[in-house]
Amino acid sequence: MKPSKETRRAEGRDQPGGISRAEARVRTQSRATLPPNLARVNAAAQRAAQTRFTALLHHVDMAALERAFRRQKRLASAGVDGMTVAAYEQDLEANLRDLCTRVHTRRYRPQPVRRVYIPKADGGQRPLGVPTLEDKIVQGAVAELLSAVYEVDFVGFSYGFRPRRNPHMALSALHTALMSQRVNWVLDADIRSFFDSVDHEWLLRMVAHRIADPRILRLIRQWLRAGILESNEWHETDRGTPQGAGISPLLANIFLHYALDLWVHQWRRRHASGRVSIVRYADDFVMGFEKAADARRMLVDLKDRLAKFGLALHEDKTRLIEFGRLPALRRQQRGERRPETFAFLGFTHYCGWTRDGRFIVKHKTQSKRLTRKLTALRLEAWRHMHAPMAEQQRWYASILRGHYGYYGLPNNSRALSAFHQEVRRIWFRCLRQRSQKARSLTWDRFKAMLERFPLPLPRITHPWAPRPA
Repeated sequence: MKPSKETRRAEGRDQPGGISRAEARVRTQSRATLPPNLARVNAAAQRAAQTRFTALLHHVDMAALERAFRRQKRLASAGVDGMTVAAYEQDLEANLRDLCTRVHTRRYRPQPVRRVYIPKADGGQRPLGVPTLEDKIVQGAVAELLSAVYEVDFVGFSYGFRPRRNPHMALSALHTALMSQRVNWVLDADIRSFFDSVDHEWLLRMVAHRIADPRILRLIRQWLRAGILESNEWHETDRGTPQGAGISPLLANIFLHYALDLWVHQWRRRHASGRVSIVRYADDFVMGFEKAADARRMLVDLKDRLAKFGLALHEDKTRLIEFGRLPALRRQQRGERRPETFAFLGFTHYCGWTRDGRFIVKHKTQSKRLTRKLTALRLEAWRHMHAPMAEQQRWYASILRGHYGYYGLPNNSRALSAFHQEVRRIWFRCLRQRSQKARSLTWDRFKAMLERFPLPLPRITHPWAPRPA
C-alpha cells in the first residue's frame, strides 16, 4: 500500500515532509547526485509502491564499491583482519576488482564484527561493532543502492541517518509541533536496547516487501549472522544489528518504518480524537498529544505493537508528561512549578515564557551530555598540556567550534557560555601544571594571554534548521 501524502508530512509543517519526485532523483547516502543507474532505480521505486526489485546486485559494481571506499574514514579502527584504509588503498583497483568478483560469484564472506564499548550518558556502556574494511565497503555500496529505493517510502517525521536530514531538522520539527499542534501531553519514549533486539526474520521479511533479489537478501542475512568477536571469542548473533556497521542505520530505519512509523500514522487516523504528532530520529522518538485519553491509549497500544516485533519500551526512560502552553499556563495560575522537562537529541526541552509574556518551548544542553563531555575534555587536555601554545589554542578552538556547531540553538546561550567558561578554566588549570614556574600564572595574566590566543565566543549557529526538501 502506497503511503498517502499525509503519511509523508513532517510534523507541524504545512508542506509534505517527504521528497518530491524530482528531488528523489538526486538523493544518495552521501548527499551527492545519484549515478544514472541508481536514478533509474529511484524512478522505478517512485512509480509504484508495490514494485519489488528482482535484480539489483549488478548495481554493486566497481564504481559503487569505489564510492563506498572513498566515504570511509581514513583513521577509523580496523576490524578483525587488521586491514586499514591506507593499506587497502595501496593497490586499490586490484583489491576492489577482486572484491567485486567475490561478491558476484558468491565467494565473498563477511567476517565477524569486532566489539568495542563506549561510555553512555547514563554511566553505562554502549556496544559498538567494528566490521572489516571490505565489509564496510560492500555494506556502503548496498546501503546506497537500497537508499535509492526506500527514500521514496520513508515518512516525513523520520529524520535519523537519512540523506539531507540531520538532528537539527528533527529538533526544528519537534519545536514547531510543540508550538503549533495544540500539544498538552508528551510521550518521551525509549526503546530498550533497540539495535541489540532487532529480530532478523522480521527484518528480512520487511526488506522483502521491496527487495526480491535473493542475492541482496543473502548478503543482508550474512551480515546479520556474521557474529561478534569479543575478547578473541566468537559469539553467534540471532538478533540485533551492530551499531557501527554501515548497513545498520538503513536497516534500523526499514525496521521502524514498518513496525512503528506506518502504524503510528494509521493509529492517529483511526483512534485519536485530538491531534497527534511524532518526530523520530533513529530509535529515539517523541510524541505530542492534544488529549490525555489519546496519550494514555497510545502508551498501552505502543507497548503491544512493539512486543509483536520483539521490542519493548524502557520502563525507566519512557515517560508520559503534561507539557505545553495550556498546562504551563494552568500551573502558573495555581502558583506551581512549570511542567516537567524531557530530553531529546542531547537537549532538555522545557516550557518557558518570552519577555513579553508569550509561551515558548525552550531547550538547553542536556546536563548529562555536558558533564560527560567536560569529563572527557579534562582527561584529553592533560595530553596537550606541553604542546606549543598555538597548537593548544587550535585544539581548544576546534572543541568549542564543534560544540557550538551542534548545541548552538536559540535559547541555549546560557549553556553555551557556561561551556565556554569551563573550557577556559580547564586550559588555565592545565597551564598552571606545566611546571613549577607556571604555577605563578594568575587568572588576569591568563585572560591577557587569551587576547593573543583567542578562543571562539559562544554563538547561535542554527537560528532554526531549514525544512527538509
